[in-house]
Amino acid sequence: MITKSVADESFEISPRFRRTIEERIARLERDSVQDEALVSTLGDDDHIRRQMRLVALQRSEALRMRLFLDRARTRDQRPMIEI
Repeated sequence: MITKSVADESFEISPRFRRTIEERIARLERDSVQDEALVSTLGDDDHIRRQMRLVALQRSEALRMRLFLDRARTRDQRPMIEI
């Protein structure tokens, strides 16, 4: 049995990985807005349902990634060592 909550976990990620995740979140949110706007042009109820499911999945994934970033600390950039 796991006694420690997953929400209490914290870990470090690199600044580059954080930027990559942030860019992915922005793409998912932008795409969900575009895909939702496309619904008004669709005529088939089944197609509309699938399109709205896509929008919901995009937003869900963006939220999941935001929660991940909320738990993560960004590792400090280490100064380059001169040789």
